[in-house]
Formats: sequence, structure tokens, C-alpha cells
Amino acid sequence: MLIVPEREIADLMTRDAAFAAVEQVFAAMAADKAYNFPVVREAIGHEDALYGFKGGFDRAGLTLGLKAGGYWPNNMDKRGLINHQSTVFLFDPDTGKVRAMVGGNLLTALRTAAASSVSIRHLARKDAKVIGMIGAGHQATFQLRAALEQRGFEKVIGWNYHPEMLPNIEKVASEAGLPFAAVDLPGMAEADVIITITSAFAPSLLAEHVSPGTHIACMGTDTKGKQEVEAALLARATVFADEIAQSVSIGEAQHAIAEGLLQEADIAQLGAVINGTHPGRKDAAEITLFDGTGVGLQDLAVAAAVVDLALAQGRAIEVDF
Repeated sequence: MLIVPEREIADLMTRDAAFAAVEQVFAAMAADKAYNFPVVREAIGHEDALYGFKGGFDRAGLTLGLKAGGYWPNNMDKRGLINHQSTVFLFDPDTGKVRAMVGGNLLTALRTAAASSVSIRHLARKDAKVIGMIGAGHQATFQLRAALEQRGFEKVIGWNYHPEMLPNIEKVASEAGLPFAAVDLPGMAEADVIITITSAFAPSLLAEHVSPGTHIACMGTDTKGKQEVEAALLARATVFADEIAQSVSIGEAQHAIAEGLLQEADIAQLGAVINGTHPGRKDAAEITLFDGTGVGLQDLAVAAAVVDLALAQGRAIEVDF
């Protein structure tokens, strides 16, 4: 078995490699060449943690495996550890034998950022100039760095429930040579692209906060009950998802469907746009929304890519198992 420890990931995995892996697996999903297994996600009754498993099989890339882990909300305050903790396990699809164990913390951040940036590349207006961030935690910095590579953005605006965290994303904007402004939620109307990346259970972004032509990437809702945007916003938008089944059960679409504002048939796979079987954005005034729930195949794709990089550079640890 090969082991690629968490400490090696930062030097191995790039944003470009993560983007390519996620884009390819979305395309494979839409072409019915890859599928995700049902998600297991449970509150374990200890440390307020959510723990679970995401897995799948990509026949095109011959990638089989799972990610185990979850969210420990007290980690940063109590232990100085990031709150998201995970490990990816890859298996040989021909034999079922375990192939690799890969540190999943940084990979999760990179693949989540890659997913939203894939949606921006394929759905945002070409002339998008202002990007808005709702959320300013650890994940938000990865989201913003990846997003800024997709369009010629000229300004970053941000809102966070705890405004003292906004310097996290202001720093990223500054590194990119862009001005940053903290705004209230109605101020998001200035944005051409909005990324929401929070762990909220009540909506912050309302339909009235969004201007025509905006692309929204909703990246924080991945559990039943979570919600970042008003259900009425999905009714105004053309909605895309990484996986439709997860979108309607644990993503933003769960609320719009419950309120009778959206039907499952109204949601398209982002991979269909990548494959050219869906037209994507139709005009400059259309609001597009990507419901990024986070699928196991994303994790497997980036883990498989990093294993290949580790082998090529002689940085994978091989053990008998």
C-alpha cells in the first residue's frame, strides 16, 4: 500500500491539477461513466462532530475508493487543528486490494475550491469583474484564490457573520493586487460572481441581493438542514449541481424543493455543460447557480492525481499491508 501523508500534499498538488481532476470527473459523471455511492454522514454525539463517508467508482479513470472524515467544530479553539479532518482510501478496482491512503485535509479544500472554479469557468459571464465572498473562514481563502484565476476580476467584496475574519480574504485579494471592500448583504448586488462558503443553517444571501447576470457558487451546504441562500433565489436562477441526487437531499435545492419552488427535473449537472450536452448560460442577464454539495468522486480524483505525482517524485511511502 502507498501512503501520501498530509505533510506532503502542499508540495505535490497544485490548483491546476485539482481543477483538471475535478473537471474530468464531473464530465465522467454526466456521461454516466462514474457514479457516487450513497453518503453516510452522522452526528456522533461527541465534540459536536459530524462524521461520515463519501465514495464512488470512476470507470473512465478506474478510480475506486472512499473518503472518511468530517467536521470537528471545536478543533481550532481547543487544539489548534483545522475543523475539517479527513483521509482518502483508494482501492484497485480489478482486485479490491487497497492501493493507497492519502491525507485528505488540504485535498478537500483544493477540490472544493476547484469545483466552484470549474463552475465559474463554464457558467460565469466572460466580462465578470467583481467577485463577492460570503464566508471568510479557512475554506474561503482557497475558494477565492482558485476563483480569481478564472476571470479578469478587478475587485473583491466580502461579508461574514463574524466580520473580524474578513482580513483572511482581504489578504488574498491584496496578494492578487485587487482592492477589497467589506459590504453588507445588499451590497452583494455589485458582484458578478458570488461564492458562499459557510456552515450556516439559515440563509444569508437573499434573492433581492443578487443582480441579473450573476453566477453564484454555493459551496457550504452539504448536510440536511444546512442553508446559505434563500430558496427563492434558486427559483430565479438556472440551477446546476455536482450531483443532482445530493443537491435535492443535502444541498441548497433541498429547501427550494420543500417549498415547491423547484423540481428535481429543473436541475442540470455541471458536467453536462463541460461535455457540451447542456448549453450552460444562455444570455448575459441569466442568473446561474451551482449547488456544490461535494461528492466522493471529487476526493478520489484529486487523491489519485496526488498519488501519481508522489510516485513520479519518489515521495510516496510504500508499506506491506
